[in-house]
Amino acid sequence: MIFKIGAIVPRSSTMLAGICYVVLSALLAGQSQPSENAAGAPAPPPLLLGAAWYPEQWPESRWNSDLDLMQKAHIHLVRIGEFAWSRLEPREGQYDLEWMGRAIDLAAKHGIYVVIGTPTCAPPAWLTQKYPETLRVSETGQVAAHGERGQFNFANAKYRQFAQKIDEQLARRFGHNANVIAWQIDNEYSFVSFDANTRTQFQDWLKVRYGTLDNLNRAWTTAYWSQTYFSWDQISIPSANGNPGLMLDWKRFISDTWRSYQQNQIEVIRRNADRRQRITTNMMGWFDGFDHYVVSRDLDFAAWDDPISRGHLDPIRNGATHDLTRGFKNQNFWVMETTAGPTTWNNGGTIMDKGAMRATIWHDIGHGADAVSYWQWRDDLNGQEQNHGAIVDVDGEPDPIYTEIAQVGLEMEKAGPALQGTTVESKIAILHSYDSRWTLNWQKMTDGYDPIEELLSYYAPLHELGNSIEIVSPEVDLSKYELVVAPALNVVSQTVADRLIQYVQQGGNLVLGLRSGMKNDANARWPQRQPGPLAAILGGRVEQYFGLAAPVSVSGTWGQSKASIFEEQLKVLAPDVKVLMRYGISNGWLDKQPAAITRKVGRGTITYIGVWMEPAGMKRAARWMLMTSGVRPDLPPVPDGIEVYHRTGNGKDIFIFENFRHTPQTVSLPHAMRNVLTGNVERAVTLPVYGVAVLADAGRQ
Repeated sequence: MIFKIGAIVPRSSTMLAGICYVVLSALLAGQSQPSENAAGAPAPPPLLLGAAWYPEQWPESRWNSDLDLMQKAHIHLVRIGEFAWSRLEPREGQYDLEWMGRAIDLAAKHGIYVVIGTPTCAPPAWLTQKYPETLRVSETGQVAAHGERGQFNFANAKYRQFAQKIDEQLARRFGHNANVIAWQIDNEYSFVSFDANTRTQFQDWLKVRYGTLDNLNRAWTTAYWSQTYFSWDQISIPSANGNPGLMLDWKRFISDTWRSYQQNQIEVIRRNADRRQRITTNMMGWFDGFDHYVVSRDLDFAAWDDPISRGHLDPIRNGATHDLTRGFKNQNFWVMETTAGPTTWNNGGTIMDKGAMRATIWHDIGHGADAVSYWQWRDDLNGQEQNHGAIVDVDGEPDPIYTEIAQVGLEMEKAGPALQGTTVESKIAILHSYDSRWTLNWQKMTDGYDPIEELLSYYAPLHELGNSIEIVSPEVDLSKYELVVAPALNVVSQTVADRLIQYVQQGGNLVLGLRSGMKNDANARWPQRQPGPLAAILGGRVEQYFGLAAPVSVSGTWGQSKASIFEEQLKVLAPDVKVLMRYGISNGWLDKQPAAITRKVGRGTITYIGVWMEPAGMKRAARWMLMTSGVRPDLPPVPDGIEVYHRTGNGKDIFIFENFRHTPQTVSLPHAMRNVLTGNVERAVTLPVYGVAVLADAGRQ
């Protein structure tokens, strides 16, 4: 079954839908014959520097000057169109695409490629006025006003019809254009609608998922508080503090609805465009409005918007977000938007230090980005994002950051051949689950608990100890990983549990973190205590859990440490289970009780860490994980403040070094390496503040 306009398929059916969609896409792509100029187009460079460009907002007489400045800054890519629907279709059924064609052709003359953003995130006034049902409705029943961000109703069939029509016009006109290399569907999916029709679609989705009301009532335990349903139309869209099963399925419905909204547009583009024009959308990092793994399935590659709005880069948090995005498709990704200067929101008026922007781009590339694009090229004269930093100011003259960006563009051209065909590979996976994050955020149980922070408490020391890391869904094949860490894996279906058990039995090393294995895939408690279906193979369980009012001490294999926020009292159930850490004297219940346990299972191990330790303790725990699993660092040892990234492939090993300390530092290399940016062969590299070196084995690209 293939998603059509308004059709919503629950997660249990998405695999079949995805297979059918891929087959149909291949057939439809075969109907489009590449044009002559597409066949002869030069391939884009391996690394792309870009910017969001809005030619519709400026006099056409200005375009050539803009593109000339871009070319001089070694910008290879512009994204256009995602907010231009009123210019592309000023009246219903009357299209004006010629201006976009002229902009694309002029960009080509400057050697600049184009990503077309479908304009569906900002519908024109004629559409929302004539068809008010296309406007989204808030949870309180308020209809969005024209001009608001994300004003459209993502589930509305009429809106999807108009979206497909404008996309069809664009794909027919530019689907064989040699200079158009990709499409971005919409822009930053976020707002959902709570209108009556969306509620009906949700009820229909539940019918497909559960088949009968008896099945639904059983899964959601609706006998609680007399919530039992006797007809499907009694089921409402949930609000805060609703039935846990209802709330989780609503989020899954949202994910599938965004996926079908996206497929509605992908389908018409694929039918009219060359297959070489790849399709993506720009996601938003840790945003959890929908399951990004579900929505990414039909994309050719993942992309995300990385606004650095606090005046500095946090290499750990930002790096983890890159690794998260790379894990959506398990391949390299694009940064579709990053910040060129101060922002107008989130107290973001602080600009990054001089040189930090260059280091940030190489940080992105080090984590697997093949393109980095700025938002935006030129500052706006008006609009809600007025005063947002750009590369060029309102007068059309470059901002100070222009020179630094031009330097990076030139460096990307130098390093592109060396990095072509490389990616980030790791023997370590951290499991990340939207189901688990949703359930934990609904029931934090103590102030300060954050599942992302728990994940980062593992990510940071593993990275600092010299390892590349992959952040992936628990549903992927884990066989290639020597160490799998699952912090906050609260929701564990029987299928995922079986996969984790098989991984351990076949020699893998699994580490479970706090609050793991409490819920099944209906967001109901497992009848076993944590970690639910994994308790038997662990040979232990969580006896009780606590939010802590004050830190407690823990000690054992990983030395002495302080623990805080949330802790779990463990119980050993099998004689071969080893206690790694115990609590000190605290609230009486935790005194001397196990805080972390481990067990050998065949050639593998399973470990449960029920304690949130301070960074020093987590680093000692990470060393133990690496030693136990036999993982050897893939990054060379470096001084504090130096970040190093490893990309590999096609017989190449490329290392990117960066200095985020405010003093120069020298790094000794394990052997002679060639600096791709300078051409020098070096045994040591000295990095100034925010300095960058891209190094390959001497004699290799």
